[in-house]
Amino acid sequence: MRAGLVSLLAVLLLAAPLAAPASAAGPRSNATFYNDAKNPAADPFVLWDERSGSYYAYSTEGADPGYHFAIYRSPDLATWERLPGGALSAQGQWGHDWFWAPEVYHNAKTGKYFLFYAARMNKNVAENFTFGDFEEPCKLGVAVADSPAGPFHNIQAGPLDYFPYDPDYHDVNRIMDSTQKKPPATHAEGQTAPRGTYIPMIDPNVFFDNGRIYLYFSRNAYRNWVWDEDLGKYVEESNIYAVRLDSAWWKDPRGKTMPRIAPGYVNANKRGDHGARRRDGYTPILNYGSDKQSWENAHVDDYAKTNGEKKDRRWEEGSTTVKRIVHGKPVYYLTYSANNYESPSYGVGYATAPSPLGPWRKSAVNPILSQNPSIGMYSTGHGSIIGSPDGKQEYYVHHARPSDTADRALYTDRMRLDPDGQLSIEARTGDTPLPSGSGPLRIEADRAIATSGKGLSWRVRSAPGATFPLGNPQNRVRAESFGPDPVRLDETAADGARVSTTGGVGGLRLSYQRRHAAGDYYTVRQNGKPLNTSVPVAACTQRISGTHPGPLTVRHGITCVENARIAGPVHVAPGASLVVVDSTVLGPVTANRAGALWLTGSRVLGPVHAKAAGWTHTENNRILG
Repeated sequence: MRAGLVSLLAVLLLAAPLAAPASAAGPRSNATFYNDAKNPAADPFVLWDERSGSYYAYSTEGADPGYHFAIYRSPDLATWERLPGGALSAQGQWGHDWFWAPEVYHNAKTGKYFLFYAARMNKNVAENFTFGDFEEPCKLGVAVADSPAGPFHNIQAGPLDYFPYDPDYHDVNRIMDSTQKKPPATHAEGQTAPRGTYIPMIDPNVFFDNGRIYLYFSRNAYRNWVWDEDLGKYVEESNIYAVRLDSAWWKDPRGKTMPRIAPGYVNANKRGDHGARRRDGYTPILNYGSDKQSWENAHVDDYAKTNGEKKDRRWEEGSTTVKRIVHGKPVYYLTYSANNYESPSYGVGYATAPSPLGPWRKSAVNPILSQNPSIGMYSTGHGSIIGSPDGKQEYYVHHARPSDTADRALYTDRMRLDPDGQLSIEARTGDTPLPSGSGPLRIEADRAIATSGKGLSWRVRSAPGATFPLGNPQNRVRAESFGPDPVRLDETAADGARVSTTGGVGGLRLSYQRRHAAGDYYTVRQNGKPLNTSVPVAACTQRISGTHPGPLTVRHGITCVENARIAGPVHVAPGASLVVVDSTVLGPVTANRAGALWLTGSRVLGPVHAKAAGWTHTENNRILG
């Protein structure tokens, strides 16, 4: 396993500030990426999958018809490909719409992947929220899979067995008109409303800490009218709460156990009501009134501004919790989004606490991520925190928009924690070095010697071994013919082509290129050298592999030697051709007026003489003579 990033759990529990290394994508690499807003996404959560060496991003938007939650895969947090389908089938679900904010957690011991998500139900509404006409009955679901690519299946045919209840809330919705947009004009009038309401939940986030598991969620803004003393009116708000979970579900090797809330929360808010209906508790984490920040007030006057079409609202949603060590002490960080996701004022703030349940205090530098028209990034928010492939850097993967009218898309931005414990996010749409540990990259072909008239495929791998999606225009492999016998490419694709020559030996150079934000492509260089590989293309008349007795005389045609050991000298007669790749020759190699001599990645115990050969290509050999 890689140092500093053992699993998703390790990412969440990284215990020290992270510093950027001297080079981000491998030794002296020039490989970059940029936020191109090409992948439709909302509320993205990113999982590092140790087994595949890949990142998986799960999104509210972007799935194919018939599925919920798009899945994107990347080797480097920057070059994404969307997987077909989605995480969860739309058939047979307990929720009927509003499938939002997926997050996936992997238990390396059991191999199970757990998907937490929010959805709105249209069945059993009264059983969960008292009233059958409850407007926004959102609950949380949990599904499981054996692969980060799914398919995920609900552990049970219903939402999480959790009934958070606010016994002190005067449910002003019950004294409002049917539009539910104009609340009581005075606090005194609102206090006449009946007490108590069940809480709709969205935006789940699971946090593991010292053997304990916490579920954070947002109290959906709908129906949560809060009196604002400063404004002298009611504002509908979303707040962030938390609850402890048990661990049986996490440890179940079959993945058939549904998470349950810790016993101390069950019926914690019942308060003398001896009826059968559950009224569970929760721990308040974040709200506006207990820690006021003016940047969260972008929509508190929307009712008047829109002539009654919109409500006066505030949002605190989309939380992610991590732990760090600052000045030798553990500090808990919670990022969250405020304001409407379509608004220019949508942004990200953070709060800190000495324990997972608080008390939490918002940072004075909020927001740490907000729209920046000068770089073409609008409406930034609701992301997740993840480490680079080697764990030496951190990133905030979030959604934003390339214009104030465009749909949401996937963005990756660097997050930093300074020595004094202050978080910052560097919003960029220009060229940025690939995340640390992505490289050194390597380029490969599926065969060392390509057969003329046959297909040849190629790939580029990250340092952990994941392949780059060459269909993503942020990168490509450029295939160039060289040598006197041109190589023709037909039936070309991003990752291969059918190759052919006129009958001799041709060379195909495969170079890995990335695209600048300006649109031009450049060849990636590592340690000052271009990242490429050369493949011979030949119509082989004889193939040799394994151990072969010597001496070997190539009298005519094209002899192709691959992964072989030739026990003696090799001689190529006039007009014949020899291609040797990844082999050992126990003697000299002599080509006298040969058609072609190709020698790469091999060891030769003797000199190599190519007298008046039509074409000679040697590369990365060890010649001992």
